[in-house]
Amino acid sequence: MKSVDSIGPADVGLKEETSDDDRGHGMFGLQRLSRVAKWSQPITYIDVYECDSFTMCIFCFPTSSVIPLHDHPGMTVFSKVLYGSLHVKAYDWVEPAVLSKTKEMLAKFAVDKVLTAPCVTSVLYPNAGGNLHCFTALTSCAVLDILTPTYNEQAGRKCTYYHDYPDSKLSASGVEVKDGGTEEYAWLSEIETPEDLYMRPGQYTGPAIRE
Repeated sequence: MKSVDSIGPADVGLKEETSDDDRGHGMFGLQRLSRVAKWSQPITYIDVYECDSFTMCIFCFPTSSVIPLHDHPGMTVFSKVLYGSLHVKAYDWVEPAVLSKTKEMLAKFAVDKVLTAPCVTSVLYPNAGGNLHCFTALTSCAVLDILTPTYNEQAGRKCTYYHDYPDSKLSASGVEVKDGGTEEYAWLSEIETPEDLYMRPGQYTGPAIRE
């Protein structure tokens, strides 16, 4: 199979979506969505391949849809924008861990940028590169993700969602962080899986994946 950097939509059975009416579903053979369903802007999730070592999947975003801030504990993730434009905001935990009086945890900004295809693959690591990230679709877009190892709650790799409270000064709660005037920080509070995170399955139509 091609290297991740060289993969395009056609290599995984996709075509670039240009019609807002399709809301990112036209290439999967799904039934035509109702007007109400289109307004809710579901994200399509395609399970490409999964084994004990890694998960490969594709997310297809309608314009303005969001995957909220979440983590990848103990995992490395490769993300490749296949088409369209995506805003990425990401944090890494401050180490050693810093907690506020109300139990929020301190994180440091790692990434705040727009990725537009064609572009290189982004990589996040367990403790660097933006392990906690949020995706916002600026246009209809698709993202190929490779996660290694896979999510496994029993092994401590559970996906957790967060709300962020940016604070570049961080004098709150008696906590002082010296950032040299360049780094920015935020308090992150764990939340339940957002009720408005609406995903639906799509069918993978690309070539077979082998380890």
